[in-house]
Amino acid sequence: MSKATTLSMISLCALTTVLIGCGGGAETNTDTSKIDASAPVSDWQLVWSDEFDGSAIDTSKWQHEVNCAGGGNNEQQCYTDSSDNAYLNDGILHIVARQAADGAEKPFTSARLNTRYKADFTYGRFEVRAKLPSGQGAWPAFWMLPTEEVYGGWPKSGEIDILEAVNLQTATAEGGAENRVYGTLHYGKDWPDNVSSGKAYSLPDGMNPADDFHTYAIEWQEGEIRWYVDGYLYQTQRRSSVRYNSKDEAVGLSHRGWFAEYYNQSSGALTTHWDNAPFDQDFHLLLNLAVGGDWPENANELGVDADAFAQGQHFEIDYVRVYQCALDPETGKGCETVRGGYDSKEDALVEGKAPIPAPPSSGEAKNLDIFTGEVNPNWPAWDCCGGSTPSIVEDAERGNAYQFSVGAAPTVNGFISRAEFITDPNGKASPFDASPLIDSGTISFQMKVTSMPNNADAVWVMKIESVEAATAVEIPLIQSREGTEVQGGQWQTFTFELQALADKGLDISAIDVVMVFPAWGTGEGAVYLIDEMRIAGATGPAPLVIFENAVNPAWPMWDCCGGSAPAVVNDDDAHEQVAEFTIGDAPTVMGFISRAEFITADGVEPSPFDATAMLADGHLQFEMKVINMPNDGAAAWKLKVESLDAQTAVELDLTASVEAAAPTANEWQTYTFKLSDLADAGLDVSAIDVVMIFPAWGTGAGAVYRVDNVKIYSPTSDSGFNGHVLFADQVLDQWSLWDCCGGSTPTIENDDADHGLTAEYKIGAEPTVVGVFADDNLYLDAFSLNSNGVVQFEMKVLEAPADVNSVWKFKIESGDGSTAVELELTASIEGQAPVLGQWQTYTFKLQDLFEAGLDTSAIDVLMIFPAWGTGEGAVFRVDNIMIYDPASVPQAQGFLD
Repeated sequence: MSKATTLSMISLCALTTVLIGCGGGAETNTDTSKIDASAPVSDWQLVWSDEFDGSAIDTSKWQHEVNCAGGGNNEQQCYTDSSDNAYLNDGILHIVARQAADGAEKPFTSARLNTRYKADFTYGRFEVRAKLPSGQGAWPAFWMLPTEEVYGGWPKSGEIDILEAVNLQTATAEGGAENRVYGTLHYGKDWPDNVSSGKAYSLPDGMNPADDFHTYAIEWQEGEIRWYVDGYLYQTQRRSSVRYNSKDEAVGLSHRGWFAEYYNQSSGALTTHWDNAPFDQDFHLLLNLAVGGDWPENANELGVDADAFAQGQHFEIDYVRVYQCALDPETGKGCETVRGGYDSKEDALVEGKAPIPAPPSSGEAKNLDIFTGEVNPNWPAWDCCGGSTPSIVEDAERGNAYQFSVGAAPTVNGFISRAEFITDPNGKASPFDASPLIDSGTISFQMKVTSMPNNADAVWVMKIESVEAATAVEIPLIQSREGTEVQGGQWQTFTFELQALADKGLDISAIDVVMVFPAWGTGEGAVYLIDEMRIAGATGPAPLVIFENAVNPAWPMWDCCGGSAPAVVNDDDAHEQVAEFTIGDAPTVMGFISRAEFITADGVEPSPFDATAMLADGHLQFEMKVINMPNDGAAAWKLKVESLDAQTAVELDLTASVEAAAPTANEWQTYTFKLSDLADAGLDVSAIDVVMIFPAWGTGAGAVYRVDNVKIYSPTSDSGFNGHVLFADQVLDQWSLWDCCGGSTPTIENDDADHGLTAEYKIGAEPTVVGVFADDNLYLDAFSLNSNGVVQFEMKVLEAPADVNSVWKFKIESGDGSTAVELELTASIEGQAPVLGQWQTYTFKLQDLFEAGLDTSAIDVLMIFPAWGTGEGAVFRVDNIMIYDPASVPQAQGFLD
């Protein structure tokens, strides 16, 4: 099994755990004193039934399935058409699971009946009155399968489990007797990427489904299915509801329900559909009693208790009835049997497993901090399969870092942004659109391994997934930009270009998992720290790191002519591992070279560096410490840089560096050379392939020196600000200060030294709202900021409203008022009311506004005001009105000043 498959299976197992082992957390207990189970089903018309009053099973309604296939779940029975396994007696259908004869293909026999092509239905109420079997390994079911599999084989065309139970009356993990029944939908992609969603229900007052008859039903209508026990609605599932922005682009799900994946008839592409499919086609009924299988054998008392089947376990069915809604048989709507809470996620409504549509790229480049010393609630740390809990620990060098470990169970570790793994109440699944960053963007992180895997040959890898594992790329860390092997006990940086990941097949428009781990099954014993994990666009051209704590395999250390072997040695705490060069009697030059004949690492290609984009302000920089000076006390230290296999070269004294310093013994010193100076001296900077540092030719005998942090880079960087500034000293172009209805003209006034020019508003006798307003047909698209962005402003009240009960408000609108959200200022993150004469900051999460109904793709009005009709006399100032991602600004507060 591939690791991609493993991850998908783990998601499936996580669901199974919820269904099987969740105990009280998955159950609903009900007071049936308010339920009249004998009341007629109103508005439903009976269209098909079997009361089982005859002497034999009605073959015009049912057919036996005969096989030993195990139901696809490794079940232990053969299904037969024998009357030993299915018969009628006193108006009851008995499906009986028995021990098989010695030597039989499977240890048990049973029966499975279906109505395919005899009774097929789309929509209706489907009901069974039954008494269920008990015992470890007993698995009765009343369920439905698609008759024609319109959308493809299982589970793509769906499965509706009306009633299932396993191991009734056996001991649960909590010590009670098993009494749960389950209702479940199966749908989605081909196995093993299939999904399911459902809920468990326990009968009230300790009743057990194996003790007596109870009625189990679903009501299935277009877009919705509801589950009932004895007339009580305990579960509702629905189709997914897609949210669209003002451009009619899918931007998320207002309800996450079921989905289907099938081929588009026009394009032929495999497409995800968030509509009624697959539960909009004919399904038929099934009744069966399985023995054992993956689910029951891994729950309760484990395995199968053969003694429980010695006398046969009976699944007893009094009747099966099918109703159609007389009001609208085509959709099944209008006959709903509902109660308060049936459509609430806190009560009966169950979320499905539909993939959240990746919103279209806004084209706006933004960065994502997955973990940079602080937890991102949208991207929790995660151990897929090993059972550990990643934790934040204090590292002496870096402060907070996430610690991951690998035990005996194979696993992958990292960070994930999928709804089922987010536990922080402030967290939300936030797949990241990195497509605007593709030209220069990277995924990077820092890692320190504190305990290496027991397997010395373990290969460390990074794996990235997108669109809930629809695409994935796994790549060894040695193939990072730095090209360094993982070494224990030290922080190392690993950087990967987004373009390279996209070239390998990753859909970078919806990245939702980033993992770092020793290759699957080889990591036992590993303990490691991760910090500074981010996806970001380069603020300038990407740097070249030639040596930083380790050799870049594409740029090996090199002694041209002296016959020595440069070595990596330990130095002080600040530098750790460094490159050491030693010069003997033979004249030589030394440094780093990226030409094929000098590269020895397997699979590594030479990497001449194109520094053309850095010419304006780029540097070549390194640090050096001389351990032993050359015997020739007059030796001049040199830097030599070559390109294009020595077609061009420049040699300079170290004293020509920006620092203009000559080496001093046993002291680390930095040397910086401007790329523009090297180019002016004749170097072709488009293919630099040699960097040498040495005492002048023939003068270096006796020299021993160390080099670290050799790089070619551009120091230029902008603030990284990702967002929109509506007002800071002046109004954003094509926006205006605005008084809706009061007739005043807001003004720009000078305030204190920190704020400078601010917007001042005065409220007169006329009720009004005030703020900033976009020109006609101008809309601000902030959707790309939803996951981390905020709306923020500062306000100072100079004169309070005359109405002492006035409440200060914040209101934001989009699409010419088509959507709007209004909140009190006390609902801000700061939770504060205005204080007279004091500047205060107010921050509102953009995601919260989006979920409250705001279309964040077309914002055109932002208002701050005392509640309508209560503001007379108020005078206040506003500054730094922004919609932005705070993580994109090192010090967000006051950065505009």
